[in-house]
Amino acid sequence: MRIATWNVNSIKQRVGHLVGFLDDAKPDVVCLQELKCQDEGFPRAEIEAAGYAVETLGQKAYNGVALLVRAPLAMSEIRRGLPGDDTDEQARYIEALISGEGVRPVRVASIYLPNGNPVDTPKYPYKLGFLERLRAHARALRETEEALVLAGDYNVIPEPEDAADPEAWRADALFLPQSRAAFRALLAEGFTDAVRACDPRPGLYSFWDYQAGAWNRNAGIRIDHLLLSPQAADRLVSASVQKHLRGLEKPSDHVPVTVELTNA
Repeated sequence: MRIATWNVNSIKQRVGHLVGFLDDAKPDVVCLQELKCQDEGFPRAEIEAAGYAVETLGQKAYNGVALLVRAPLAMSEIRRGLPGDDTDEQARYIEALISGEGVRPVRVASIYLPNGNPVDTPKYPYKLGFLERLRAHARALRETEEALVLAGDYNVIPEPEDAADPEAWRADALFLPQSRAAFRALLAEGFTDAVRACDPRPGLYSFWDYQAGAWNRNAGIRIDHLLLSPQAADRLVSASVQKHLRGLEKPSDHVPVTVELTNA
């Protein structure tokens, strides 16, 4: 089972790139973030024509997450929204159980974690609160002993080697000690960073800013992660970053990150 995560930074602007990725890579599950549209505005027809079922949690102009599943796999037990705060109206979390005939089920979540900047505003406490809610929910899910993949744009740079220029990010919400500690606390619940489990080398990035020629200079950061429960980690075959898609015309500033799990 191939599972990909991709912050598309506006699905309406990037639908052509997404359909091309679906046709070329044929992932079984795709977790999308930053749709920037309401549910009724999602280009469902184009994605269904490519052979995928769609579940969304949209929001006008901001945020938005989705799960795409390639037939004959199917989604059930859909959860929209991260538990723990009934007042949170931001569209940042969607989860489903993925199953099919002859396929070992996997529960998958698409997550768009808050950016948190500026750090001296309520945005940063919201980010840390979201991370704590995610940790608590992840613990509850892990205790079911299902194969679980928590995929998405975490807006966290875990370690200095995950940035081309760590010093440039020292005061940023993505790299502050509290953000990184909260990410480590999530991992400590028993989760594996799939990319790092397969490739520990520095220089693996999933995001390049549109400004200051970041792409041409390879001044990237790694903030898109797939975290695997022990049952999913036992099935891990490979993980990869589809860096070439950042070179497309009018690309997202993120690229897909993909893991492959064995069905054995």
